[in-house]
Amino acid sequence: MKSICGVEGVTAWGEKKGKFGLALIRADGVAAGVFTTNLMKAPPVKVMEERIRRGTLSAVIANSGCANAYTGTRGHRDALYMASIGAEALNLPAEEVGVASTGVIGRYLDLPLIREQCKRVAPDLARTEEAEVLATRAIMTTDLTEKHSLVRRETFSVGGITKGSGMIAPNMGTMLAFIYTDAEVTAPALRESLRSATRRTFNRIVVDGDMSTNDIALCTATGKAGKVNLQEFSIALEECCRTLAVKIAEDGEGASKLLEVTVEGAPGEEEAAIVAKTVISSPLVKTAVYGADPNWGRVIAAAGRAGVEFNPDRVNLWMGDGQHSVPLVTSGEIVVDLSRAKALMQGKKVTFTLDLDAGKSKATAWGCDLTEKYVEINGRYTT
Repeated sequence: MKSICGVEGVTAWGEKKGKFGLALIRADGVAAGVFTTNLMKAPPVKVMEERIRRGTLSAVIANSGCANAYTGTRGHRDALYMASIGAEALNLPAEEVGVASTGVIGRYLDLPLIREQCKRVAPDLARTEEAEVLATRAIMTTDLTEKHSLVRRETFSVGGITKGSGMIAPNMGTMLAFIYTDAEVTAPALRESLRSATRRTFNRIVVDGDMSTNDIALCTATGKAGKVNLQEFSIALEECCRTLAVKIAEDGEGASKLLEVTVEGAPGEEEAAIVAKTVISSPLVKTAVYGADPNWGRVIAAAGRAGVEFNPDRVNLWMGDGQHSVPLVTSGEIVVDLSRAKALMQGKKVTFTLDLDAGKSKATAWGCDLTEKYVEINGRYTT
């Protein structure tokens, strides 16, 4: 198994017809969720913010191709009706079914199509690798790759699938994430663990700086594995979410390189994260990475506008490819070997490690380069 179907108590299936996909995931248990902070939240998000307060879920229905966002009262009715379609197919109360949508903003759901797809998907729910692959493909939009994660511990597992490629920025991005564990966890503990994991993973990825209207990450604990150590569970959940987050950054629209920025020596973890996210959000840094140009000045300049206090004359900066690195700046002095640095930027991953020498905390954020392909994809997104 690659992800969710490696977790006891989870079955899934999905189908994709052109741009329009539908996934069903069945799993009873304690549930928690995190959502976009965009003021213009899509109706499915608003429905789930209310529904998740029950602290349990039995299934999720998710569609791609239409975000059902900026659709007003009709959109809210449609989100509720979509959930009821899933509930009817699975013989469940409607309030126990989660709903999520992704795709074009400002379009109404094709409910007859969703009903037809649901009728075909529901009878085939299974706990197989094929099932999780089909469910993952069903929620993809501009994604080029499936995104799975499975973390196994001695007594329990955590698995997840996600979609996300563009309109990705803190907090969260155009992403749907469905995460499952067979650990027995209380609703308050699950909520806190998911929020902590999201803060250190999904909220530290940037593709293009645009925040979506539809972000949802749901986590359901089936309890099939019994009680577990909460700290061990939280670490495993964060590991699962980190893998998914990095895969989103890797698959950014038009991207050719993964960008990873680690900030060390910060006054606190949040300050480190702010600087790291500022650097990976910089169009100048992103284009330099695309062009394999070790432009350390752009990294330092971005860090300097992040709003975190440090002395630029004391910073250290390294650049690498994930396996090897070279120093660019040491205690504020430029020490770069330009040919070595440029050679390290030729691969699929570029890393920067920035030591602020202003404390003992660190944080990592992930993004990607900015290419012509991003403009091509988004210049004609709806046409």
